Amino acid sequence: MNSFVSKLKIFFLDPSVRNKTLVVLGLLILFRLLTSIPIPGVDTAALSSFLSNNQLFGFLNVFSGGGLSQLSIAMLGVGPYITASIIMQLSTIMIPGLKTLYHDEGEAGRKKFNQYSRLLTVPLAAFQGYFLLSFLQKQGVLMDISFADQIFNVVVITATAMFLMWIGELITEFGIGNGVSILIFAGIVAALPREVGQLLFAYDPSQLLTYIGFGIIALVIIYGIVLVTEAERPIPITYARQVRSGGQVTGGVSTYLPLRISQAGVMPIIFAMSILLFPQMVGSFMAASSTASLQSLGSSIIRIFENSWVYGITYFLLVFLFTYFYTAITFEPESVASNLQKNGAFVPGVRPGEATTKYISTVMNRITLVGGLFLGLVAVLPIVLQSVTGVASFAIGGTALLIVVSVVIDLFKKYDAQLSMREY
Repeated sequence: MNSFVSKLKIFFLDPSVRNKTLVVLGLLILFRLLTSIPIPGVDTAALSSFLSNNQLFGFLNVFSGGGLSQLSIAMLGVGPYITASIIMQLSTIMIPGLKTLYHDEGEAGRKKFNQYSRLLTVPLAAFQGYFLLSFLQKQGVLMDISFADQIFNVVVITATAMFLMWIGELITEFGIGNGVSILIFAGIVAALPREVGQLLFAYDPSQLLTYIGFGIIALVIIYGIVLVTEAERPIPITYARQVRSGGQVTGGVSTYLPLRISQAGVMPIIFAMSILLFPQMVGSFMAASSTASLQSLGSSIIRIFENSWVYGITYFLLVFLFTYFYTAITFEPESVASNLQKNGAFVPGVRPGEATTKYISTVMNRITLVGGLFLGLVAVLPIVLQSVTGVASFAIGGTALLIVVSVVIDLFKKYDAQLSMREY
């Protein structure tokens, strides 16, 4: 308790931590202001009816940070930037030059790699904006406007998406935590009062046990997420004894290297949702076409993903695979083994160099298997509950819960690290 009070005191008195917090809060307020500015020609009644009956756009609304529910200029949110990041990171597997740029050229190479992601965001945002506006216009949500006005709307939406990407990067650089995750988190949290109000308004005493069951499941999921996120696999490390000039002996200390089971954090969920939404968006657009063959193909795509088994299995596999993929990008056993060897440290019973790299890689793969399976199960559990209970909103709420808990844990850890640095 005393430690918590002392850290809370440092939080309010230390200008560095306080300023970083104010930066995050100020940028989040700006983000929420942008989500409240609607584009011209929106039929609010038709929009509300459309979103309440469409789970796909409910998921899109999570990514937009609530901007899609009001059809604001921030309706795309950070979705295009996330998609561009996925494409670029997948390209590192197929294009050796990009892999070298990302992994081997240090900070300068990563800055250039990120710049490519930003440039790719522009056409993706323009394409997604035009698609969404055209689709919503055919659904009667938007009034008929001229082609010039539609292009103007696309330019505004694209510019806002790039601005939100910049806000996310400012939060990451000058604030605390991952900016993209925090923006998605802010949109989810901002929608909580409205969601709670709707639940209370539609409350039926006959569904009391269902609500209690959902509450218990949510608490269990939160506990599991916290447990797995905080879990670590320690690898014992020993520093070799060294005799320096004057007979001073250093080293000989034993410690451990902590490897997180959930090394990828919440990013596999975000990546999987982005990939999973793409065919559904294309199918919805084709189903609204005036061409019979496109309508048939689009309807077939929509029917495939409306099947809870197909959707759940695909979602689970994507989350599982992206857990391995993102862990492989962010954690490099070669660099860890090289740093240990340079500092005169070794894993007992394992030779330094390549053998240590293989050992760390094997341990990381095993614990990532556990983390990936858990993350995938948590992701599809709400979908299973939806198919059993028929409550569609819980599928969205379960994924949102996973994102919120993971982001909150990450924020607390970042704040704790900042306060610990201040103490030292």
